[in-house]
Amino acid sequence: MISLGVGDPDLPTPPHIVEAMREAVRDPATHRYPSYVGSPDFRRAVAAFYARRFGVELDPDTQVMALIGSKEGIGHIAFAYLDPGDEALVPDPGYPVYGVSTRLAGGTPVPLRMPAERGFLPDLASARVSERTKVLWLNFPSNPTAAVADLGVFEEAVAFCREHDLLLLHDAAYSEITFDGYVAPSVLQVPGAAEVAVEFGSASKFYNMTGWRIGWAVGSAEALRALAVIKTNLDSGQFTAIQRAAIAALEGPPEHLDRLRETYRRRRDLVVGTLNRLGWSLEPPRGSCYVWVPVPDGETSAGFADRLLDAAGIFVAPGSGYGEGGEGYVRISLTVPDDRLAEAMDRLARLLG
Repeated sequence: MISLGVGDPDLPTPPHIVEAMREAVRDPATHRYPSYVGSPDFRRAVAAFYARRFGVELDPDTQVMALIGSKEGIGHIAFAYLDPGDEALVPDPGYPVYGVSTRLAGGTPVPLRMPAERGFLPDLASARVSERTKVLWLNFPSNPTAAVADLGVFEEAVAFCREHDLLLLHDAAYSEITFDGYVAPSVLQVPGAAEVAVEFGSASKFYNMTGWRIGWAVGSAEALRALAVIKTNLDSGQFTAIQRAAIAALEGPPEHLDRLRETYRRRRDLVVGTLNRLGWSLEPPRGSCYVWVPVPDGETSAGFADRLLDAAGIFVAPGSGYGEGGEGYVRISLTVPDDRLAEAMDRLARLLG
C-alpha cells in the first residue's frame, strides 16, 4: 500500500539543524524548565524572520510566543477565547482541528463556505455571524485545497473582523511552500492587523521537522496574553534545545527552502500531469504540499478513496473528512519519495486509464 494521505515530509531535517540540536542537548542549561512563552532568543529569531520575510515588525516580548508545534496553539486558542455556546467561523472545507478544538472548548463551529467557484477562497458575504461569534479561522496556502490567497483576501478579512469584533486566526503552516513565482503573504502585512489577528507558524513543513514539535504564534499582544494563561496552566513550554534548533532553521541558508520547493513542484507536476492525461483538467496548485482532486462523476469522496485503496493499493484522504464542502474531492499528499509517488501514479493510470 502506498499512502498519499498524510502530510508528513519524507525528507530529513537539514543537517545544520540536527547539529544545532546536538550541541544544545549537551548544554546542561537546556535541561531545566523552559520559558512558558519561549526563550528570548527564539522569540527574537521569529521576529527577525517576520521582518526579513514579510517586512513586519514584531515586539518579541509581547507579540511572539513559542508553541509545542502550531497545532498545540491552534487547539489551545479556542480555550482562551471561547466560552460554552460561543461560535467560531471555520473554513469548509478546512483543517478539522479548527472545528474540533472549538467543540472541545464547548463552542460551536460554524462553517464558512470556501466555494470552488471562488478558488476555495472565503465567501465572507455569506458568513453567518451572530452575537456569539468570536473568531474567524483562515488557512493559506490551504490544507486541504492547496488554494492560495493574495493580500487582498487578508485585507477583506481584517476589515470583516474589525466590523464584527472578531479575532482573526490565520494558520500559515505552508507559507514557504509555494511555486511558479507565487509568494505567500502574511495576514500581519495588512496595516493594523496585529490588533485583531494572530498568525500561527511552524517549522514542521518548512524544515521537515514534524516530529520536533516547534511552532509560534505572532500578532495581537492581547490574544497572546490570553493564550499564555492557558499554556502556563497546561504545559511547561517546549524543550529549550528544540527552540535552539529552530533558531538554526530560521536563520539557516535559504538554499534548503529552494530545494524543498523544487522537490514538491516536481512531485506536483507528476501528479497533475498524470491526472490530466487521464481526463482531469487540473490547474497546478501554487502552494502547500497537496493536490485537491475532484472525484469522477457519480462517485463520492469516500467511495473513490475506497476504490483506489482496494483496487490499486493507494491511500488518499477523502475530502468529506474536511467538511461538507469537501465532498466530491480527495486530497493527495506529495510527501512521499519520488519513486513511490511514481509507482502510485502508474497504478492509478492502470486502474483508470
